[in-house]
Amino acid sequence: MEKQNKHDRMYARIEKHGHDLKRIFSIDGDPVEICRKLRRLEVKANRMAIAYCNGEIDTAEWEIFSKRIEGKVLNVIGRKYADWIQINGDPRGYTLKIKNEIVREKQLDIYRDWGGYGILAPDFSEA
Repeated sequence: MEKQNKHDRMYARIEKHGHDLKRIFSIDGDPVEICRKLRRLEVKANRMAIAYCNGEIDTAEWEIFSKRIEGKVLNVIGRKYADWIQINGDPRGYTLKIKNEIVREKQLDIYRDWGGYGILAPDFSEA
């Protein structure tokens, strides 16, 4: 069996996560492209969460941004899952999450944080 390099292992994790998202949200499309779209949104959302915590934007601006980013996430995963999603304002972790009660109730097999939240767009580059 051929040994995988770091890039191949990362790509395999991204692909698996994309397949998990497709299964959970009943969406079509390339699993890697789904992950890329959500990862771009995660990076933007986390950048804004940092700005919010640093006082660079106020609560009203954060709330407007959160609703806008939530809409973009729902464009990828489907509007019927609006009640499943949480936009986390704490920049120390991931910003785009599936609520932990949904993960538990539905017994979702997805990448999670320590709080049990499902992570929509984890960073697999460091693992």
